Amino acid sequence: MKYIFTLLFVLLVSSWAFANVSQTEREALLKLYETTNGKMWKITWDLSAPVNTWHGVTVNNDKVISLILADNNLVGKIPTEIANLTNLQVLNLHKNHLEGTIPELIGDLKEIKILDLSFNKLNGSIPTSICEMSNLKDLKLYMNTLSGSLPHQIGSLVRLEILSLFNNYLEGALPKSLFNLTSLKVVLLNSNKFDGELSSDINKLVALENFSLFDNKMSGIVPLTLEKLNKLTEMNISYNSFNGNVPKNLALLDTLNMTMFNEVGGAVLLNIKADKNSAIVSED
Repeated sequence: MKYIFTLLFVLLVSSWAFANVSQTEREALLKLYETTNGKMWKITWDLSAPVNTWHGVTVNNDKVISLILADNNLVGKIPTEIANLTNLQVLNLHKNHLEGTIPELIGDLKEIKILDLSFNKLNGSIPTSICEMSNLKDLKLYMNTLSGSLPHQIGSLVRLEILSLFNNYLEGALPKSLFNLTSLKVVLLNSNKFDGELSSDINKLVALENFSLFDNKMSGIVPLTLEKLNKLTEMNISYNSFNGNVPKNLALLDTLNMTMFNEVGGAVLLNIKADKNSAIVSED
């Protein structure tokens, strides 16, 4: 009788221990563990322990709301099952050895506010489904090998404050909808292959503080509407093919004082106008 009671007690405790998240969420975490060589992580998981004790996993009200496994030696691919963690608000897999593409189903994470997959070996295009993450505030995909264009649906991310995509192979023109994201504070698109002209609509980004287009293939004139961004304190748009004249105050904002590539690939400085006000008037 005592043995039966003890056995029932153990089963009850075990059942309680794993009841802190749904079976679907637990299986999604296990799939990530399996596909990224969890046994070799710097800090691994004790799979016999409750999920809420696993490194980097935060559980609230029986739901996984945060998964932070930055710099933890994850090697492999992001499984599509990651999309089953539908209550996630933070997904941070920064600085690992992840490869392959970003799952299209990642857009099912509708509650997510921070998505950081930076400093990995991810390839392919940026899934358009990311643009369905209506609560997203911080998107970091920098230092991967992502290619293709920036999804034109990017303008749907109305709460986005940080867009960091530098050091990839992204190309094409910047989508017009990007300039509707009035909450953007940081836009880092440097060291890609973006081309086309920089729209004068950039003045709509009224919250912008840090803007970098360094080392791309942008052309045309530098929009004088940049002067209207009163919160802009850091900017680098050098090593493109912009031309024409620029006001002195914009040149001073740029780290390299508007150093551009000319038609033969040489580095030249744009002509600087000393009169700021006349430059603005000429654009209007």
